[in-house]
Amino acid sequence: MKNYLLGAFLCAFVLISCKEEVKKEENSAFAKAEKEVSKENTPSYKHSLAQWSLHKPFQDGTMDPMEFPQIAKDLGFTGVEYVTQLYPSVAEVGTDYKERVMKLAKDLNAKATAAGMDNVLIMVDHAGELADPDPKKLEEAIANHKIWMDAAKLMGAHSVRANLFGELDPVKWHALSVASLKELGAYGKEVGVNVIIENHGGWSSDGEKLVAVMKEVNMETVGVLPDFGNFCVKREGGERWGAPCVLEYDTYKGIKEMMPYAKGVSAKSYNFDENGDETKLDYQRLMQIVADSGFEGYVGTEYEGPLEDPKEGIALTKALVQKSIDNLK
Repeated sequence: MKNYLLGAFLCAFVLISCKEEVKKEENSAFAKAEKEVSKENTPSYKHSLAQWSLHKPFQDGTMDPMEFPQIAKDLGFTGVEYVTQLYPSVAEVGTDYKERVMKLAKDLNAKATAAGMDNVLIMVDHAGELADPDPKKLEEAIANHKIWMDAAKLMGAHSVRANLFGELDPVKWHALSVASLKELGAYGKEVGVNVIIENHGGWSSDGEKLVAVMKEVNMETVGVLPDFGNFCVKREGGERWGAPCVLEYDTYKGIKEMMPYAKGVSAKSYNFDENGDETKLDYQRLMQIVADSGFEGYVGTEYEGPLEDPKEGIALTKALVQKSIDNLK
């Protein structure tokens, strides 16, 4: 009888153990499958480098801006975002402006091709203001930006980043911005290039006002380039740059408002703590907003801080962007 009971107990124990092992395997398989689904649902991002990150060595002559594609590749990026003001040959508009722009585009495209890099976008500065109240100047600004859209087409870049400077009255600014962007958006349909507006000072840094422009324009070829750091609407003395900010828009509110219209993302950084986190910006929160919007594609690293070697700041920014992506919910 004792042997019978012992045998029965052992059989029951083995049966329970087997069930537990099966359960563990099922749970493990479920967890693995859940993890794979979660991974599949994570948006796809690639890293591009904003050329402004290296503006100091480009401007002081210690680096050649023509070699930017190879420099970016050596720093671990697969895409490049150009800044036109860093190229002396196109620093001023004039009668031969288009020829100079297109020659630069051809030369840079050859450099990018040799380095195996994607030309992501062109940030256009000093080509005229797209909210200029002077009709003649506004017409010239629109024409100049069309030239850069031709350059972007030649280079295979998806967008030209423009600025909405000019008119200070917000109502007039809105009307001028809408008119300019509708014309450029129509041209963008012809050439297959987007025109995108960065929050870059003035009313463009007011997320609500910029989105109101986007809603009225309502064109697929017109969008925005949300920048994590450019939400100063007004500065002391009416200065555009440099002076202390006296009116700042909420960063997280602004990014959330802009993301539905985003064709790119500019991950701006300034300083880092001992953990490699940005001291002013909650990158995890910002990248979660980006991910929740459904945006995919290139996220641009843009370092603008005090480190003597900007390459160090670039590496820290790129690492923080990737850490934030890896920790998305």
